[in-house]
Amino acid sequence: MPGVESMAINPPSHPTYDLKGVIKLALAEDAGTRGDVTSLATIPANMEVEAYFLAKENGVIAGTALAEMILNEVDSSLKVEWSQRDGDQIHKGLQLGKVSGSARSIVVAERVVLNFMQRMSGIATLTKAMTDAAYPAIILETRKTAPGLRLVDKWAVLIGGGKNHRLGLFDMVLIKDNHVSVAGGVANALRSVDLYLQQNNLQMEVEIETRTLEEVKEVLGYASESKTSLTRIMLDNMVVPRPNGDVDVSMLEEAVKIIGGRFETEASGNVTLDTVHKIGQTGVTYISSGAITHSVKALDISLKIDTELALEVGRRTNRA
Repeated sequence: MPGVESMAINPPSHPTYDLKGVIKLALAEDAGTRGDVTSLATIPANMEVEAYFLAKENGVIAGTALAEMILNEVDSSLKVEWSQRDGDQIHKGLQLGKVSGSARSIVVAERVVLNFMQRMSGIATLTKAMTDAAYPAIILETRKTAPGLRLVDKWAVLIGGGKNHRLGLFDMVLIKDNHVSVAGGVANALRSVDLYLQQNNLQMEVEIETRTLEEVKEVLGYASESKTSLTRIMLDNMVVPRPNGDVDVSMLEEAVKIIGGRFETEASGNVTLDTVHKIGQTGVTYISSGAITHSVKALDISLKIDTELALEVGRRTNRA
């Protein structure tokens, strides 16, 4: 099997995230204090095998680089080869890669590897579909990620062709509705942010959420009269669902027209695979979707030592 480079797309850079610690935690919750008692009982200590990654659904593969990190953590003597790399389209029945070495080590790592790969591949698959449909707008995820898996989820979005929104609360100012309510309006909130950044000698992107055309105009009015760090305006819930399942984007189009390219724009709310194309045609710069990480459907992938039997069962269940 020809090998390919698995680290085609690097994970986002985060100042405090410990990816190796996340891997160790995932392995530790499986091992407990006794380890894999079933493998210890049934698999000879010196047995070596080859196991193959098999796709059981069509989609976009993600997590091969992370899988290697997990396998190395379990047993650094394991050898991994891939025929597909992160971001590649895969189809049901395809053999993605091979891991060879200690049978016990492979079986111990199996579920943790697959849990990450399946989740990441599900995110990448939906992101790819959304990205293609949204063009020329760019798809962003949000902070609606699985607790503890922020970097992993956002890595999968990059693999699927999306772009990362802020990683956390530290790397971008995002003035949301609650901030606006407490500050007493969008102009007051922006004024406070500009003062804070100036006093603390900070330079970073600033985005503000708007919910009405009046708020959009108020933001633009403030920006025309004051020096501001504002870079992007979020247009929240300006996509209105219709009873027939379609959406009305006229308010969003009007907001984009009013802004007139002075700032980046971001549409949010009522974003689905069915609606994202229409939203993308309004002229917005970005479309943010919480669903690509908080409602992900895992892509079915297996790791099998006996591939012939696995394929036979897969065909019987229409999963190969």
